[in-house]
Amino acid sequence: MQVSIETTSGLERRLTVGVPAERVDVEVDSRLQKAAKNVRLPGFRPGKVPMKVMRQRFGAGVRQEVLGEVMSQSFQEAVVQEKLRPAGQPSIEPKNLEAGRDLEYVATFEVFPDVDMVEMKDFDVEKVSAEVTDDDIDNIIDVFRKQQGSWDAVERAAVDGDKVNIDYTGTRDGEEFEGGSAADSDLELGSGRMIPGFEDGIVGMQAGEEKTLELSFPEDYHSEELKGAAVQFKVKLNSVLELNPAPLDEDLFAKYGVEEGGEEQFRKEVGENMARELKNAVHNKLKQQVMDALLDAHQSVEIPKALIEQEIEGMRNQMFQQFGGAGGQDLDLKSLLPDEMFQENAERRVKLGLVMAEYISQQQLKADADKVRDMIEEMASTYQDPEEVINYYYSNQEQLSSVESRVLEDQAVEKLLENANITEKQCSYQEAISQEQSEA
Repeated sequence: MQVSIETTSGLERRLTVGVPAERVDVEVDSRLQKAAKNVRLPGFRPGKVPMKVMRQRFGAGVRQEVLGEVMSQSFQEAVVQEKLRPAGQPSIEPKNLEAGRDLEYVATFEVFPDVDMVEMKDFDVEKVSAEVTDDDIDNIIDVFRKQQGSWDAVERAAVDGDKVNIDYTGTRDGEEFEGGSAADSDLELGSGRMIPGFEDGIVGMQAGEEKTLELSFPEDYHSEELKGAAVQFKVKLNSVLELNPAPLDEDLFAKYGVEEGGEEQFRKEVGENMARELKNAVHNKLKQQVMDALLDAHQSVEIPKALIEQEIEGMRNQMFQQFGGAGGQDLDLKSLLPDEMFQENAERRVKLGLVMAEYISQQQLKADADKVRDMIEEMASTYQDPEEVINYYYSNQEQLSSVESRVLEDQAVEKLLENANITEKQCSYQEAISQEQSEA
């Protein structure tokens, strides 16, 4: 097999591969001979079809099949021979496929970049320090009670936090505009669902009352026609409902998985879940800063376009599934969720993955089995039957490998932190969680 290599630009390589005709011909003959044992053709006894006839009837199809496989196999052999690391699938252009002549094709592809690691030392990170207090637990339990509470009609003026049922008609210069009207619409006051001033204007109204609100759409509103537009909304308030939180009783505890132990056990489990959430938030905040520092130090690393395209496709499919994944094959996802939506994050993820992989390799890090076990047990602890979840992870190699990768990444972060300047910042549980959510 003859191989020549050419660097076309940056990370792109072009391989010209020549494969002896004999390799293709031998494989074609072998397959035709095997097939002849089972082929039934009129005028010939089973298994007695002459090779000449087999070549005439099936030779072209078998040869096409063999050519595809030989090109794939020989490409893999060529990149090993040339010590190349392809990033993504090659584009293969046949140059000569004639029978009796050497097979020749050109494969164009990108390679993984060589990452020159910068020594990571004396970079600044901030470690958040917080704890879960009884007041924090009370606040979360209040949220649970409201989630499971009931909306009951009241005969009073609407206040922030009430749910109201309204009819409204929006006009601009006396003309109704598209999407500006609704009937029998429920709205929770204070939710921020409507444009600024709309919900505030309903506060103080009572059932049966009508009112016209003079408002303006925000300058950054998604509709070009309505950006900054002065409008009027005629609103009729049909009913006012007040939220009555669910009582702190066995029914509420059961809805959150606590069947025994009453309020004491409920508070205990809520506190443990909050502590786990806080631990993860603090860890992720610290890890994010390390990743940012790592990226800042390796801005010059080239990124294969093929890997970015793969990452964008994965992110697009993930977002599609998160929003229900409805519509089947008829949807053009690239039009619905264009590449530009994911480009920046995809580039960041790919570059970070390349740099982190090189760092892990240079440091000769391996996933610690005990830490893998600890992570799986922590994830399993939130389920009703933790042992079943643990067994699932250890019996599923794909899932286990995913956890091992996360542990390995965490070990790399710990290693990098050894040379960082760490300052501690005291804050509340809610501040720590809010920081994590805002950066997610």
